[in-house]
Amino acid sequence: MTETTKSTPTPATTAPHDASSTPRRKRLLAIRFSALGDVAMTIPVIYSVARAYPELEIYVATRPLFARLFVNPPANVMVIPFDIKEKYNGVGGLLGIARRLGALHPDYVADLHDVLRSWLLAEYFKLKDARVGLVNKDRRNRDLVFAGGRPQRPYIDRYFDVFDSLGFPASRTFRSIYEGSEAPKPAIEIKHPAIGIAPFARYATKTYPAEKMSKVVDTLAARGYNVYLFGARGAEAEMLRSWQKEGVSSVAGQFDLAGELATINALDLMVSMDSANQHLAALVDTPVLSIWGSTTPACGFLGYNQTAPADTVMLTLPCQPCSIAGDKKCPRGTLDCLRSIPSTAIVEAISQKVPLPKK
Repeated sequence: MTETTKSTPTPATTAPHDASSTPRRKRLLAIRFSALGDVAMTIPVIYSVARAYPELEIYVATRPLFARLFVNPPANVMVIPFDIKEKYNGVGGLLGIARRLGALHPDYVADLHDVLRSWLLAEYFKLKDARVGLVNKDRRNRDLVFAGGRPQRPYIDRYFDVFDSLGFPASRTFRSIYEGSEAPKPAIEIKHPAIGIAPFARYATKTYPAEKMSKVVDTLAARGYNVYLFGARGAEAEMLRSWQKEGVSSVAGQFDLAGELATINALDLMVSMDSANQHLAALVDTPVLSIWGSTTPACGFLGYNQTAPADTVMLTLPCQPCSIAGDKKCPRGTLDCLRSIPSTAIVEAISQKVPLPKK
C-alpha cells in the first residue's frame, strides 16, 4: 500500500496485495458498491475495525468514485475499484469481479450491501470456504417503523454487527479521515463563522422547500454568518448562484470529491437534508444539523456520531416517516412534514450550535 504522509492525506491504494506474500495474514473482503452516502457510512466502521485488528488485511470492493472517499486509511486497508457501469457490468462483469477478488483468497467476506451482485459474490466465496457476514436490512420489518412504530437499527451499528459476526468486534474509534495528518486547505478562503448548507436530496420528500431555505440563507447572512452553498453541477448550481449575496457563496459544482471534503472540513457546521452530505461531514468530523421529512432518524440513516434530536430538525407528525429512503411524491400530496417547519426554527437551531461572537 502507498504510504500516507503527515502533509498529504491520500486515498487507499487500489492495487491488490500480492497473494503470494509470506507470512500470509488473514484477509477480509468488504463489499459495498453504492451509493455515495452509504459507502461513506461504512468508512468509520472499516477504519475502526482495521485499527483494532492491524494484523488483518482488509480489502474494500466499491466503485472508482467512492474509492476516493477512503482518504488516509489505516495501513491494512486497501481499496479495489470496479466500474460496474462499463467494464464490469452484466453477468460477464460480475464474473470478472469474482475472478479478480478470488485471487485474494479472502478468509472473511463482509457483504455491507445485500443486493443481488454482492449476494452472488458472497455465495461464490462461501463455496471457497470463506466465512461470510451479511448486513441485516431488516426488510420484513420495515413497515414497523411507519407511523411511530419500532425504529430501525442504525446502519452504522448494523455495519459494526457484520464485523462482529465475523469475529472482529470493534469500538467507534474513528474521528476523521484527516486524523493523524494535516488536513488539506480548501481551494477558497473560508470565513467564520462558516455555515455550509446542502439544500438538495435525491427525492422531493426529503428536500426542504427552496423558497423557505432561501429565507434561512438570507437570515443567516443578515445576522453575520458566512454561508457556503453545496450542490451538483447544472440546475442545482444555477439555483444556488441566484442565492448569492454579501456573505453567501455558492461552491456547487466547483470541486471534485477531495476538494469538497476539504471545504466541508473547514466549516463550523454543515446543514444537510437526509442526504450524502451529512455522511461526508461525518468523515471530516464537522458538526451536522440535518433536516428530516418523509424519512426520519428512525429509518436508521442518521450520520456517524450524530444524535437525534440534538443534531436534527424535524416535526413529529403522525404520518412520519412514510418512507425508508424517500419517494418522489408525498402520499398525502401536502409535504407537511417539511413545509410546516418554519425557516426561523432552522435558523435558531443553527445559532444554538454556532453562536455568533459577541461584539
